[in-house]
Order: sequence, then structure tokens, then C-alpha cells
Amino acid sequence: MNYRHAFHAGNFADLIKHAALLQLLARASTGGPLSIIDTHAGRGLYDLGGADAQRSGEAAAGIGKLMQATDLPQAFAPLRQAVNGLNKGGATRLYPGSPLLIADALRPGDSYLACELRPEEHSALAQALKGRAGVKTLCADGYKVAVEKLPAQGEALVLIDPPFERPDDYAQTVATLAAVARRNARAQVMIWLPIKDLETFDGFLRDAEDAGAGPLTVVEARMRPLADPMKMNGCALVIARPPAGIDGALSQVCDWTVRSLGERGQGRVWQAG
Repeated sequence: MNYRHAFHAGNFADLIKHAALLQLLARASTGGPLSIIDTHAGRGLYDLGGADAQRSGEAAAGIGKLMQATDLPQAFAPLRQAVNGLNKGGATRLYPGSPLLIADALRPGDSYLACELRPEEHSALAQALKGRAGVKTLCADGYKVAVEKLPAQGEALVLIDPPFERPDDYAQTVATLAAVARRNARAQVMIWLPIKDLETFDGFLRDAEDAGAGPLTVVEARMRPLADPMKMNGCALVIARPPAGIDGALSQVCDWTVRSLGERGQGRVWQAG
């Protein structure tokens, strides 16, 4: 695999994923410890001034515009606060991946297991999370770890965010979704996936509905018309067993991103399954 998220850190897809993740974490039950497993954690911290980010320009068109926006909805406030805090209120040079956002949101007793299969990325991840209470990293296949390490009872959240470069990533994601549901019926799952063409997207949703993971909320952000299936024309989140009352915040995130950063796109939040 040659995927490197450093090219894409802070782009429109990260904004949707991370804003939604922070909304999920804010609504986590206070009835007991929360166990979080991240199947494809990446390196955890990204330098937007680095050569990869500068070459792609995606951060400037994503988090760069968000940090300067004057019309942000409230649902983006936690993400902007996190980015501001990381950069100490200065220019946006650093961007937090999901691991840092999760680690900062942990409560006493919560646990977070971050998986990253690529050794060099895992090394950077371990360094970014070094010394964090309740946090562990593994250089391992996150699909397998999510099922093997997930507690069979209690509150849990599984984040599945593969690069979708392997031909079996869609099938593996659905299989993991189904296995998580069988192991812990209370576990929430948030899946990120690209939108390139409707056939692939609709096929994935049909398979996800058949996985028996319970109610699904779909956050669909088409950034442009789906005219070229070779491009990432948008992205989606599929959330299994979402917390009550989150749809409004998800709609704010989706609508602002498509309207402000897209090109004749459309966004919607809807229920499947």
C-alpha cells in the first residue's frame, strides 16, 4: 500500500469525519467506562507545512478555510477549538488526526486502542500518544483487533476508517461491522468511506444494512456531481446505533462543508436499515 494520509490531512473529508467524531464522543454515555477502538489510526498528528500537505493543497482548501470562516455552525466548534489549542492560537500548522482528538476526549476510566498496520506510521502514532493515560497502540490489522479486543459488554465505539486501497476493504469493513454487532450489541460504529460512484456506494450501504448492526445513520456529502468515478467526489459516514439527538449536528457539519467547500454538490443525513 502506498497511501499516506499526510497528503490529505485537514481536507474536507477530515473535517466531516473529525467534527462528527467529536460530536459522538461528547454524547458518550456516562453510565460507565467507554472503550474505543480505531482500526486505521494513521500517525495521529500531521504537519500541514510539510511537503506532502503543501503539494496536495487539500489542507488549505479544507481546514484552512474552516479556521477563517465567519459562518461556522456550532457543530464545528469542538474541532476548531481542538485545532486552535494544538496550534496555541497561532497559524494552523499542525492538524490532529482521530487519535489525538480521541485521546484528549477520554474520561477517567475510558480506554482507547489505536491500530495502525504500517510500521513507520505506527512508530509516529506511538510517539504522538506517548504517556497518555488509558491509551495503547498496536502495529496490527485493525479489522481483526476490533473484534478480538472489543469488550463483550459495556459502552464501546469502533472507528473504521481504511484508505480503501485494498480490493477487499469494503468487504472487510462490512464483515467487521457485523462481527462487532454480534460481539457487543451496545457498541456504536462509525465508518468513513469515499464517494466516487453511486454503484459502489449503494452496494456498500446494502451490505451494511444486511450486516445486522442495528439502525444506521448515513451522512452523505457529495462535494461535486458524480461525473468522474476515478475521483473522490465526496465522502460519507455510516454510523451504527448513533446516539439520540445527533442528527442535527451532523446535518450542520455536512451542509456547511458541501456549501462552503464543494462545487455544485449536495449533502444530506438520512436513516438506513
